[in-house]
Amino acid sequence: MSELSVSSFPVMPLRDIVIFPGMVAPLVVGRKKSIRALEYAMEERSLIFLVTQKDAGVDEPKARHLYSWGTLAAVMQLLRLPDGTIKALVEGKRRARIGSISEDEFFFSADVIETPDTETEGPELKAYVRELRRTFDQYTKANKKIPPEVLKTVTTIENPSRLVDLICAHVPLKTEEKQEILEITVLPERISRVLEVLYREMELFELEKTIHVKVKKKMAETQRNYYLGEKIKVIHDEMGQGEGGDDLAEIEEAIEKKNLPKQVKDKVVKELKKLRQMPPMSAETTVVRNYIDTIITLPWKKKTRSKIDIDKAEVILDEDHYGLKKTKERILEYLAVQAQVKKIKGPIICLVGPPGVGKTSVCKSIARAMNRKFIRLSLGGVRDEAEIRGHRRTYIGAMPGKIILSMQKAKVVNPVFCLDEVDKMSVDFRGDPSSALLEVLDPEQNYAFNDHYLDLDYDLSGVFFITTANNLHGIPLPLQDRMEIISLSGYTEEEKLKIAEGFLLPKQLKANGFKKGDIHFSEHAVLEIIRRYTREAGVRNLERAIASVCRKVARDRLKRKDPQKKYRLSLQSVPKYLGVPKHRYGLAEERDEIGLATGLAWTEVGGELLQIESTLMPGAGKMTVTGKLGDVMQESAQAALTYVRSRAMRLGLDSDFYQKVDIHVHVPEGAIPKDGPSAGITIATSIVSALLKLPVDRRLAMTGEITLRGRILPIGGLTEKLLAAKRGNITRILMPRENERDLKEVPQKVRNSLTIELVDDVDEVLIQALIVKEGEELFKDVPMESIFHDVTLSAHNTPAQ
Repeated sequence: MSELSVSSFPVMPLRDIVIFPGMVAPLVVGRKKSIRALEYAMEERSLIFLVTQKDAGVDEPKARHLYSWGTLAAVMQLLRLPDGTIKALVEGKRRARIGSISEDEFFFSADVIETPDTETEGPELKAYVRELRRTFDQYTKANKKIPPEVLKTVTTIENPSRLVDLICAHVPLKTEEKQEILEITVLPERISRVLEVLYREMELFELEKTIHVKVKKKMAETQRNYYLGEKIKVIHDEMGQGEGGDDLAEIEEAIEKKNLPKQVKDKVVKELKKLRQMPPMSAETTVVRNYIDTIITLPWKKKTRSKIDIDKAEVILDEDHYGLKKTKERILEYLAVQAQVKKIKGPIICLVGPPGVGKTSVCKSIARAMNRKFIRLSLGGVRDEAEIRGHRRTYIGAMPGKIILSMQKAKVVNPVFCLDEVDKMSVDFRGDPSSALLEVLDPEQNYAFNDHYLDLDYDLSGVFFITTANNLHGIPLPLQDRMEIISLSGYTEEEKLKIAEGFLLPKQLKANGFKKGDIHFSEHAVLEIIRRYTREAGVRNLERAIASVCRKVARDRLKRKDPQKKYRLSLQSVPKYLGVPKHRYGLAEERDEIGLATGLAWTEVGGELLQIESTLMPGAGKMTVTGKLGDVMQESAQAALTYVRSRAMRLGLDSDFYQKVDIHVHVPEGAIPKDGPSAGITIATSIVSALLKLPVDRRLAMTGEITLRGRILPIGGLTEKLLAAKRGNITRILMPRENERDLKEVPQKVRNSLTIELVDDVDEVLIQALIVKEGEELFKDVPMESIFHDVTLSAHNTPAQ
C-alpha cells in the first residue's frame, strides 16, 4: 500500500457517525474545541480530519478515545445557531489515518497519512462492481426509505471507489461496521464486505415481510372476530338478551381453567358448541346451560391434603365423645390401616346404634381427625332411585342425584361423606334407592359411578363413606355385605353424668347466655334428671331437660331484674324447674307379684324393661295374647304354653288343666308395637307363676328364646338390655349361656353392678325366678311312665341326667 504525504490538520471527533469520502453531511457541533477546529479550517481554507469516537458517551474525548482511521473533509458552510452551537456542512474527500496527534487549549491537531485505495482495476473488480450495482438496485426496491435520487446518482458514478463509499453512506449500519468498512483500502475486499451487508439486510427485509404478512393476517382475523362479536352484542341487546355472548365467553374460560379429565372436557366442549348454535329463547338452551354449569362446578381432581395422625385422631375422638371405648378402638384401627395403605379402599364403615349416642358427631370427628371436609346426606324417607342416581336429561326439571349434588357442595373429591339414616329408606314403584347405593358403597365399582344426569363416569373412590343406622333390619343384606358394622351401645348412668358435666352443661349455659358458674348443677340433681326425667340410650332428652332449666332460670333472672344472680340446682329443686317426674326410678314393681315377670327387650332407642302379665279365668282352654305383639312374639307365647303343658305333671298340674281355664297374656304399653323371640322364657315364667300361684322375684329380669323342648337360644342386643336392667335397678339377670361370649362387650361397671346367671333350659329359669315356700320344691318327682303316657313329645322333655 502506497502512502502519500504526511500533513498536519485540525481534528474534530464525531459521535455515532462515520464520514466516507464523497459523502456530504450536515453536522451540529456544540463542543468548544470542535467549533474552534471548524472555524480554523474555514478561515485557513484548510481541510479538517473527521474521526469517530469509540465511545459516544465521552463528552471530553482524549486521543485514546478516537479511532485511528478517519476522513479528510472540506468545510463547505458554517452557520451559527442562537443556542451557541454551529451547524456545519462538510464533504468527505480522502481516507487517512493518524500518524500522531496533539492537543492544545484550542483543539486537536494531527499529522495524518493519506491512504489511497489499491487494486482499482482488473476484471474481478468489474464483476464486483456489476454485482454491487445489481444488489443495491434490489436493496433500494426492498427498502423504500432510500430516496430514488440516490439510485439515480449511483447509476451515474463510474468510479468504483466513490460508488462503494456512496452506497455505504446510505445503508443503515452500526457505527462499528461502518468504521470497519472505512478502514478497508483494498477495493475488491471493501466491495465484498458491502455486498455481505446488503445480502444480510435483504434477508432481514424478506423475513420482516413474512412476519408482517402473518401479523397482518392475524390482526385482520382478530378485527373480524371483534367486529362480529360487537354486532352479536348489539343484536342480543336489541332482542333483550343482555350479555349472552359474554356469558358464553365466561363459560369457555371457566372450562379452560378447570382441570377436567379428557373425556369430560370433550363432552362439555361439545355441549358448549351445541349451546352456541341454539336460539337463546329455546327451552333446550336452559337444559344444556345447566348441564355445563353442573360439570364446571363439580370437583374432578381437587383434593384436600389429609394426613392421618393416629395420636391426634385419638385426642380428637376423646375430646368430642366420652366413653364409646370399643367404637373408638375400631375407628382408630381402621384409620391406622388407611394411613399405611395411603388409599381409602376397603369396607365402608356403618355405625349402628340407638338415637342420641353420637353416630353423626363421630363422623364429624373422623373428618376433623383426617383434616378433611365433611358432608352429610340424610337418606331418611328416600324412596326414589333417581334421588341417588339423578334423572336423565330428557325429563323436564332433571337434576343430578343427591350424591353428585353433595360432591358439588364439598368442592373436593376426597371428603368424609356421612350417609345418615341408611336404614330409613323405603321402596315403591319408582325403584329401590338401597340398590342404587350398592354401586356407591362398593370400592370395586365406585371409581366409575355413573349418574343418569351427568352420563359420565365420576370417581368416588377417594371419598371416605360412613353410614349410620338405628338397626340392621332395615338395611338389605347385599348392602350390609359392603359395609363394616360398628355397633354403638347406649350410655351408662355414670357416662351420662360425665357427658352432662363435661359437655352438655357448658354448651347449654353458653347457648342460653350464661357465664360459667351462673348456674351450678349438683351431681345429685343431674342424676335425678337422668333417672326420673329421661329414659333413653343417648343424651338428647337429657340435653333438652338441661336447656329447659336454663330457660326457666333466665326468665326468673329477668323477673327479679338481677342479671348477676347465681343459681344452684339441688336434688330437691329439680321438680321446681322440670315439674313432676316423668319416669319411676327403682324397681319395676314394689313387691313380688303372681303372674308378673320382668323381661328385657331391645328397641331402636335402646334397651327396655318389659312387664309380662298372665291371668287365669274359668274357660275352655282359650289363650289370648294382647299388647300389639308381632307374629314372632305371638308364636313365642304359643311355644311357651306348649312347654308348660309338656311340664304339667312335673309342675303338679292336672294333665288337662288347659281345658278348664282361659289364659290371657298381656304386655303393657299396648300402643307400642313389640316383636321378637327373646321374650319366650319371660312369657313361660309368667304363665307358670299364674298357674302355680307363685310370685316372681321382682329384682330379677330375664331374656331368651324358648323352644318346645325347653332349651334357651341366644339373643341379640345384650348390652342395651343390661343397661336397661341397670337403669331399672334390677340386680339379677337370667340370660342364655350361649351369650356368655357377648359379655365382654358390656361395660365393666355394668357387669359388676349385676348378678348375671347363665341358663340352658327353662327349668333352671323357673327354679331361679319363682319364689317357692320354704321346704317345698317346684318340680314334683313324677314317675317317667306317667309322663310318657300323658304328655306329647315327652321324649324330648326328659330332663338331662
